[in-house]
Amino acid sequence: MRSCRQLQKFPCASGNRRGETIAKPSFTIAISGKGGTGKTTLSSLLIRSLIEEGERPILAVDADPNANLHEALGVEVRETLGSMREEAFTKNIPPGMSRHDYIRYRFRQAIVESDGFDLLAMGRPEGSGCYCFANDLLSESMQQLGREYRFIVIDTEAGMEHISRGTIGRPDVLLIVSDPGARGLRTVIRIRAIAISLGLGEEKIHVVFNRFKTGAAQVDIGKQVPFAIIPEDPAVEAADLAAIPVAQIPPDSPARVAVRELAVKLAGMAERRET
Repeated sequence: MRSCRQLQKFPCASGNRRGETIAKPSFTIAISGKGGTGKTTLSSLLIRSLIEEGERPILAVDADPNANLHEALGVEVRETLGSMREEAFTKNIPPGMSRHDYIRYRFRQAIVESDGFDLLAMGRPEGSGCYCFANDLLSESMQQLGREYRFIVIDTEAGMEHISRGTIGRPDVLLIVSDPGARGLRTVIRIRAIAISLGLGEEKIHVVFNRFKTGAAQVDIGKQVPFAIIPEDPAVEAADLAAIPVAQIPPDSPARVAVRELAVKLAGMAERRET
């Protein structure tokens, strides 16, 4: 039987699409929190900041069915995992190619390349189908792509579905994003409890305050101090109103500066894990 390397129409890559080979497993950062707290904004700014710190290549994963991380990063998505139909993976596999190789090939079609990062979007299933097949594809893509990137940054949907189902594996760091309001902080408590119950170590769970002004609601989130505090930044709102990718706000804007400091901390954690 021919290997997929012999099928020139359907090439399979041993490294990432840039031809770079990462010797060690990726450092995975999952970003969770209540809806509307700015997870996607933080994800996009963090990806840009890691790139600026020389931590590349990065795989950006938009695991929210309501995919908009690509808009925040300023790239275009033509295909999502949700748009891939299950029957295609049983009926349309080319002769001489295994299902494993075909899935790998289809991932390569769905990945969007940009400067310093690639993007893979979950999206919504077509028609009335459930998310089961798309979730399975995301899980398999995480396993296959794990050694091809320096960092994997996952913008999850609100809640803990992807972690509870094991879709994205066990992240090295879970950042729970919250605004300073009471509802957001109570969600932090719930997400942390769920993550711990699923076996994620407390040392891997960190809280990030976003859109911070002068203080937070009087809600006890435990002894852990915020891992990062991202201030309210008019440049973020201005970018949204002007339909400009938020990752392109000025480098000296308050949010960019704070997220850059967060990126440095995370890069340090990744380096310490490898030593």
